[in-house]
Amino acid sequence: SAAIRLKQVNPEFSIVVLEKGAEVGAHILSGAVVDPIGIDRLLPEWRQDADHPFKTEVKDDQFLLLGPAGSIRLPNFAMPPLMNNHGNYIVSLGNVCRWLATKAEELGVEIYPGFAAAEVLYNDEGAVIGVATGDMGIEKNGEPGPNYARGMALLGKYTLIGEGVRGSIAKQLIAKYELSKDREPQKFGIGIK
Repeated sequence: SAAIRLKQVNPEFSIVVLEKGAEVGAHILSGAVVDPIGIDRLLPEWRQDADHPFKTEVKDDQFLLLGPAGSIRLPNFAMPPLMNNHGNYIVSLGNVCRWLATKAEELGVEIYPGFAAAEVLYNDEGAVIGVATGDMGIEKNGEPGPNYARGMALLGKYTLIGEGVRGSIAKQLIAKYELSKDREPQKFGIGIK
């Protein structure tokens, strides 16, 4: 979605997306309930696309208090407004990512599946100037094999890191720039559908 938006802002931008999975969405394992407001703003005509992944609209919300003896249904009116999912869609996030990738490519975004960013590249002043992909064809013993290929350096005016929760590149940046200093630790939650 970020690549799409950047191309919408300036179609002349050259935008490259590295995807560590074999295809876009391969590492997105979960489903989600999605409010379509973001898609409405990004791609206002998305509903006319027969291939869009937003097929199952939420029709009913039920909230249960679970305990050792069973469950008790909580009344919907007692729940905060953000728990009301009417008008939202139940989706596979992998399918959403694959669909967005086709939209990005239609705009001219270059997507390279199977290439993970392995390290951040810096200039002499310590500013981020790009990333490098990992070397390919390394044998189990760590030595280059017959299909060895050195990783690529991808340099850009801007580098957007969007690798998910505390990914390896994000950890490098957090450490280098002390981004977690004097900050609350990250919080995680588990949702069950």
